[in-house]
Amino acid sequence: MNDITILGPGAVISDFSDSPTVISDGAVAMKEDRIESVGTFDALTQQWPRAELLNAHGGLILPGLVNLHHHFYSAPARGLDPGRPMHNFGEILEGLWWRLDRALDIQTVRLSAALSLADCIRWGCTTVFDHHASPSCLAGSLELTAGVVREAGLSAVLCYEVSDRNGHDEALAGLQENLQFAADHRNDPRLRGLLGLHASFTVSDSTLEQVARQRPTDLGIHIHLAEDPLDEALSMRRYDQLPLDRLNHFGLLDRHALLAHGVHLEPRDFSRITESGATLIHNPESNANNAVGRLDLPTVLELGCSVGLGTDGMSSNMLRSLRAAFLALRAGTGDPTSGFDTVPGLLAVNAQRAAKSFGEPLLGQLEAGAPADVIVVDGPPPTPVGESNAFGHLLYGASESVVRHTVARGQVLLKDFRHTTLDVASLANETHAATPALWERFRSL
Repeated sequence: MNDITILGPGAVISDFSDSPTVISDGAVAMKEDRIESVGTFDALTQQWPRAELLNAHGGLILPGLVNLHHHFYSAPARGLDPGRPMHNFGEILEGLWWRLDRALDIQTVRLSAALSLADCIRWGCTTVFDHHASPSCLAGSLELTAGVVREAGLSAVLCYEVSDRNGHDEALAGLQENLQFAADHRNDPRLRGLLGLHASFTVSDSTLEQVARQRPTDLGIHIHLAEDPLDEALSMRRYDQLPLDRLNHFGLLDRHALLAHGVHLEPRDFSRITESGATLIHNPESNANNAVGRLDLPTVLELGCSVGLGTDGMSSNMLRSLRAAFLALRAGTGDPTSGFDTVPGLLAVNAQRAAKSFGEPLLGQLEAGAPADVIVVDGPPPTPVGESNAFGHLLYGASESVVRHTVARGQVLLKDFRHTTLDVASLANETHAATPALWERFRSL
C-alpha cells in the first residue's frame, strides 16, 4: 500500500532563516503528518517510485506560513459602512470594531472563522494565532471557532479578548473563556490557547489582578500594546501607569507573552521586552490602514527584541505582510538599501513561536521528522534561487504570486488552487444571506 506523497519538483527553501537550504530541483516526501525526506525530485522519486505525486510545476516549495496576530471576526467588515465619521483610532474602535464584535452571533462567529481560515489556506498559512471578541456570543465562542479550525484542517492558537469596556462581569467571563479553552486543549496537537487581553486602557486593575491570580504560569497573554498614543494616554489617566509598566506590575510580561504592535513604545520599553523574553508582533498593513504610525523595526531589533509578523485582521496573506513590512521600513527610513538586514527574520520568529506553542521543535522547517506543513507558491522562479537571494525571491516574486498547494500535517487543503476541506462558494452564499441581519444589528448599536 502506498503511504508516501511526493510534492515536487520545485525550488525548495527549507526555512525562513538567514541561511536556508535551497534545492533548485527539489521535492518533499511526506508520510501521514510528517515529512519523511527532503531532496532532489529525481532522488525521491527513485526511492519511492510508487509514491503519489503532488505536482509543484516548478514553483517555490516553502514551509507552511505562520500568522502571529489575526482577527477572524473582522471578516464581515468587508464593504461595511460604519455610518458615522471616524477621524482617529479611538473613533475607529468605537465606531466600527466595538460595534461589529457586539453584533456577532453564533452563526456569524462561525462564518467569520470559516472565511478567514479559507483565506489562510488560500495564501499558504497553516498555523494562525487568533484574537477573538464577540461580547453577545462570548461563552463557548473559542470552542466554536476551534471546530471550524478542525474542519479547515489548520493549526491555531486561540484566545478571547478580555476587556472591561462592556463592564467588569464581561471581563471576568472573558477570562474564564480563555482559561477553560486553554485547559481543555493543553495537549491538543493542533489547537492551543493563550490569554487574550484587548489593550491596557480597556482592562482595569481589578481585572489584571484576577488575570495574574488565575492564569497558569506557562499560559501567556496576547495583548494589543501601544498601538496608538491613546493606549498610553488613557492608561496613565485611568490607572496612573503606562501599559508596559502595568503588565510588568502584574507579572504578565514574560517569555510567554505576545505583544501586538508596540508602535509607540520607547527604547527603554523595547529593552525591557527583550529582557522578559516576550515576542513583539509587527502589523505593518494594519498600522498603515489605521494611520497609527510605524514601528521602528531597526531600532527594535538592535535592542534585541524578538519580533514576529501579523496581519491584525487586514488579510491572511503573510507574504504580502512581509512585503508591506519591507516597503514601510524603506519609506520610513528614506534608505532604499535598507530592509535586507532586518525584515527577513520576521517569518522565522513566527515559526519559532508556533513551534514552542505546539511543542514541535521542527515546525516551520522542511526536514525529516518535521510536521508536514508545506506550501507551493505558483510559477517557476525566472532566475536561480540560492541561499543568498532566497529572501529576494520571497519579497519580489512569491509575495505577488498565488499559492497552488497548501498541505497541513500531511493533509492537502488546497490542491491546484482549489479548496478540499472548505466549500468557499457555499460559505460566500451563507455569509451573503447572514450579512443583512448582522449589519442591521451593527447599525442599531
